[in-house]
Amino acid sequence: MSSPFSLILSQGRVADRTDGALVGARLVADALSALLGTDAQVVGTPDASRQDDWSEALPAAATTLTGLRHAVDTAISSGATPLLVTNTCAASLGTLPAVAEHHPDAVVLWIDAHGDFNTPNTTGSGYLGGMVLAAACGLWDSGHGAGVDPRQVVVVGGRDIDPAEAELLAANGVTVLSPGESTPERLRELVAGRPVWIHVDWDVLEPGYIPAAYRVGDGLLPHQIAALFASLPAESVRGVELAEFEAGDAEVPERVSVELVLETVQHLLR
Repeated sequence: MSSPFSLILSQGRVADRTDGALVGARLVADALSALLGTDAQVVGTPDASRQDDWSEALPAAATTLTGLRHAVDTAISSGATPLLVTNTCAASLGTLPAVAEHHPDAVVLWIDAHGDFNTPNTTGSGYLGGMVLAAACGLWDSGHGAGVDPRQVVVVGGRDIDPAEAELLAANGVTVLSPGESTPERLRELVAGRPVWIHVDWDVLEPGYIPAAYRVGDGLLPHQIAALFASLPAESVRGVELAEFEAGDAEVPERVSVELVLETVQHLLR
């Protein structure tokens, strides 16, 4: 990237329904801190997971979301490139409005098995993380801002999308790429030389590599994500969010997952 990194770690509960993502975010941020030789700015204080509805989770996360927006705003204003490690995708309720304000022309690459484009009227689960991108695009009011143009959003690796959510994505001009369509060539075609903001939910991967709470089969492989990153010019990247690494998985040791995260994202750290 053409500017120094500002490493930001989310440690406040933002609709977490499991306990592993806060731990996973801390592990990844510690590894990136050592790799980059920079300290992470910590936003929020950990709290226990709960199975609450979005209407309860959203106000509970207000302090953390406000802190994340301020951290991103400060980083961009200082000429740094935000590199965020967050627990849940819902943390982007705080970050994306700041991105839209500073980089209104940026393409948002939402690399995720899910569209996260539900609203209070369409959600079946009540999970705040499944509504974050729709809020950032102004389909409902989270209280933390909006401003992202849905026509500049590309969901990469999307494959677990509710019918009503799919209708909203199509109606608002969001591009959704299945795993098979998520190639470097297609991504370069869609980005078309514009700046990009990258969000990664590790459930985009085939299960068994980097554990996530909401696993979905038939996903991308780590080397495919790495190839997507390598296809983007370093100077085009305006920021990166890494979310939803669920530490504590019995099948994949945390050390292995952290090493794979670093190996996959190294193409963005050049």
